Parts: sequence; C-alpha cells; structure tokens
Amino acid sequence: MADTAPGGHGPSAFGPAAEGGAHPGRDLVDVLVAFGRRLRAAGVAVGTGDLRTYCAAVAPLDPGDLGDLYWAGRVSLVSRREDLAVYDRVFRQFFLDEPDDDLGKRMPLAKHARDQLRAAVEVPRADPPGPEQREEQRAELGLVASDLQVLRAKAFADCTDDELAALRKLIAAIRLTPPRRRTRRHVPARRGRAPDPRRTARETLRRHGEPPPPRHRRPRLRPRRLVLVLDVSGSMAGYSRNLLQFAYSTTRALDRVEVFCFGTRLTRVTRELDHRAPDEALARAARTVLDWEGGTRVGDCLDRFVRDWGRRGLSRGAVVVICSDGLDRGDPAVLAHAMERLKRLSHAIIWMNPHRGADPRHVPAALGMLVAAPHIDLLLSGHDLASLLELATALPRLR
Repeated sequence: MADTAPGGHGPSAFGPAAEGGAHPGRDLVDVLVAFGRRLRAAGVAVGTGDLRTYCAAVAPLDPGDLGDLYWAGRVSLVSRREDLAVYDRVFRQFFLDEPDDDLGKRMPLAKHARDQLRAAVEVPRADPPGPEQREEQRAELGLVASDLQVLRAKAFADCTDDELAALRKLIAAIRLTPPRRRTRRHVPARRGRAPDPRRTARETLRRHGEPPPPRHRRPRLRPRRLVLVLDVSGSMAGYSRNLLQFAYSTTRALDRVEVFCFGTRLTRVTRELDHRAPDEALARAARTVLDWEGGTRVGDCLDRFVRDWGRRGLSRGAVVVICSDGLDRGDPAVLAHAMERLKRLSHAIIWMNPHRGADPRHVPAALGMLVAAPHIDLLLSGHDLASLLELATALPRLR
C-alpha cells in the first residue's frame, strides 16, 4: 500500500508516484503554485514570472528540505522589505500548521522537519531588558567601540590574522568619491548663465506661442577616473594585501577605476579584480603579478605606465594614487622624468607611503620620495584604516 499524506489525500509529493500515474514533479509544482497564490491573496505582489523563477530555483534543490523551500521562495517571491513579515507568516501557515480544508495542496512534512524550520525562520521574542541588562549592553557596546578605535589606528603590519580579517571587512565598507569634472554635454538647470534654446523653443510650442520663462542649462559633471598604482615589493609586504583589498572594494563601488601592481615590472590587474568573490579576485591578481614581494624599480614601472597607458588617455584628467614606500633601486632621473610627465597628464597625484606613519610632519627620507615630492599634490600614509578614511575624505575635495 502506497504511503499517503495525513488525511488520506493520495501519494506524497516527495515519494513515488501512485499507480494512477501522478507525476511527483507535477505535484511539487502544484504545491509551489498554490503557495504563491496564498502569498498573492495575503497582499504580496507575486506574478507568473516570479512563480516560474521559484519553481526553477527549487528544481535543483532537495524539496524535502524546508530550509531550501523557505530561502528559495524568499529570494524569488519577495521584492519589498515590508513583505518579509507577511511571507514568514504565510509560509508557516502553509507548510507548518496542521492540515485543514486545503489539505490537497499541502506538503506532507515530518514533525522533526517542522521543528527544524521553525528554529530557522522564527525570531525569538525576548522580554524587554531590565536595568542590569541595559548596563551590560552598554558595556559591550563600549568594548566594541573601543576595539574598533584601536583597530582604526593600528598599523596593518602589526595586526594579527584575526584583526586583519576584521579590518578587511571595514575596508570593504569604505567608499571613495573622486572629484568631478565638467563635460561638453549639458543638462537642464533651474538657473544659470547659459540659456537653453531648445527647451525654450519646445516650451513655447507647448504654450501655443506664448513665451515661457527662460530655460537654462549647465555642463554635465562626471566623476574623474581613479588610477591605483600599488607597490607589492618585499618592503611593502606588510601592507600590500590590505591595499589590494582596498583597491578591490574600490573597483566594486566605482565604474572608472584602474588598478596596477608593480615591483620590478608593471602589471595591470583591473580585469583580475573584476570578480564577485573577493578571495577569488585577490587570488587571481596574485597569480598574475609575477614579482610579488620582490625588488623595487619605482621609476622604471612609472615610466612604463606613462608610456604604455598614460599617453593613451588612461591618466588624462585622472586622479592617480600611488601606494609605495619610495625605496627605488633604479635611476632617480627616470623616476623624476616619469613623475614630471605623469603630473602633466593627470589631474592630481596622491602618494601613500605606509612608512610615513601617523606623524603628518614626518617626511620619508627615501631617495625615491625626495625625487617624487615636487610632483605630489597630497601625501598620506596608508598604513592603517584611519589613513584610508583620510583618503576617502580628502579625495572629493581635490580641485
């Protein structure tokens, strides 16, 4: 005798088909469609395309796993934050409550599966905290804030592995805003000196010849390109991975970003960083850069950047951020010539030297820094999280 669902309504949707030829996949689709209709009746905007997406999402999953059913439906059927509570309530009523008049469309669920899903989707309701609990919460928040303040001012090279992992999450939240430049295109404006004859003529025609108030326009503003040139030589070993993580977060947040790495040779890693998984993106960049933690030839690499990429337009009007300690083993004249040409091509040059530390009055004595100093618009350290936040604050103010 075939297994039946509670209440005797035919074979289980998860078990073998009955002798009458019912198809288990068809039964599963009917159940999912019935659940979608229940959501629609509760006020959630569920369309036919959403139901097809839900069925396609459940197809490769285990239909007996309530967690899979829950999260697949929450991702594909809910498009507004305010519908999450309705979705949770309807899901519990449809899949977890005792059978009722709609039993023919219900899934036969085991008791342990129901308990498991309740634990997964229910938010525990706690009583309001008392005075002692509130004091404990304030103390915990104070400790967390103190730890964040310490991490913010702690150099990357001095952090432990756990602290570096926490810092990378904070680095991923930093958003850079490059300065904007005027383009040749114009956009409508409420006021200004430049008249907009086309809008004025259209408005006159719409008013049947009656002249409207004068219309104006202004140049469209566009963010400048951001170019990150990172030193990954041996002297930068304590900082290069975190700076590369910072570069990855920047490429995910902005459109016009280029990233280069250099030691003894220059390598473009913009395409390697174009990946949704940060660990995979950093691993691809590390495999591409062949001179990781090797020697340093700052002048030769910047000269190649100007010759191969800068003159083609990559650095024209861009903000170039160079992250290096300036320990150059090449000819200082090559570095001076490359910096002079780069200064003429770019809008601004920002140099981040982690060996500079937190003292704003300290000037690194490396020969490369002394040669490059006349062409630098802004000198930062880049050795900790606070210096990266300083860059994010100073970048939109560049003129």
